[in-house]
Amino acid sequence: MIPREVESELLFRVNHFPVTTILGPRQVGKTTLVKILQAVLPKESLYLDLEIPSDLAKLSFDPELFLKNHDRHTVILDEIHRLPDIFVLLRGLIDQKREAGRFILLGSASPDLLKNSAESLAGRISYAEMHPLHYREIAPDNYRNHWLWGGFPLSYLAKNDKSRNLWLTDFLRSYLERDLPQLGLSVSPLLMRRLLMMIAGMQGGILNYSMLANSLGVSQPTVKNAVDFLEQAFLIRRLQPYFINIGKRFVKSPKIYIRDSGLLHHLLNVKEVDSLLGHLVAGGSWEGYIIQEIISLLPADALPFFYRSQDGSELDVVIQQGLGISLAIEIKLSDSPTISKGNTISLQDLGNPPLLIVTPSANDYGLKLNVWVCSMATLSKNMNRFGLNAFN
Repeated sequence: MIPREVESELLFRVNHFPVTTILGPRQVGKTTLVKILQAVLPKESLYLDLEIPSDLAKLSFDPELFLKNHDRHTVILDEIHRLPDIFVLLRGLIDQKREAGRFILLGSASPDLLKNSAESLAGRISYAEMHPLHYREIAPDNYRNHWLWGGFPLSYLAKNDKSRNLWLTDFLRSYLERDLPQLGLSVSPLLMRRLLMMIAGMQGGILNYSMLANSLGVSQPTVKNAVDFLEQAFLIRRLQPYFINIGKRFVKSPKIYIRDSGLLHHLLNVKEVDSLLGHLVAGGSWEGYIIQEIISLLPADALPFFYRSQDGSELDVVIQQGLGISLAIEIKLSDSPTISKGNTISLQDLGNPPLLIVTPSANDYGLKLNVWVCSMATLSKNMNRFGLNAFN
């Protein structure tokens, strides 16, 4: 078992909020982690997996009575989307006995889950997102393997390529044929697979619903609904644009990424780093991989965007804190990076925030005033320099 960075953060939340909700894609390690946490929780705990009929039945007849009988326990409810109506009951029980650590909820997310919990448990609930394995959790292993294989534990730790490919094939099939329909998606699995493959082919590109709809032969609302579900299920990411009122025209559509690099490469049938480096999507793949690492580090008050004007000036990532940009980031698949005229113009537009250039393996150095170069391995340390490492 690889120690997970989020463990101490989860314990803090459990000790300070009545309800802690752990959200993330299936097979990311939520259940494994919470079972480890059971040994160190301040109260005795009760774990129920709502996908097991016998556990679900315990809450089917009189859930209020059952939960009141266990009000001295931390009750852990796994796959909470199977009981979307329970949030109102939890609110009532918490208001009767408000104390930290009453409930831990685990879910693969859905529009209903997020909506019901937010409306019913406002002020009583804390959310924590669990990502696939980060590079800093598996370092000093070769970052190339992590980039190629992704961070899902059973993919990254697979004994060989055949096992890894079979796991990813089954994972994707299960998500498309069972999990997303259970969450309420009515689009066919075949269409969803085609959509995911198209998104993989445009990794890091500007999201164009019209183009996707025309290529798939469906309506734009159908595509938007499908993309919404994929994002709610933590399979893709829409990185929103940042724009300011300075008299320029800006790109106002988001960029789109498959979140996990291993799943991306599986969809593209890329099995070796050398093949990846020669692939058309190599730059977008590296960009998405680093963005996933960056976002997993950010504190709650830091919001990621990209910046691009219609004249081509751009920055891969800009981090907003408060009313301004605290850090700009360029992601380069080269250990000899340079900054473009468009980068310089973008920095000037934003008030000249510091710029961090992330490379595969370059030594850390200052490229020019207020511009630093770092490697994948030292990204976390450099983010900490700017107060943007939530786990320091």
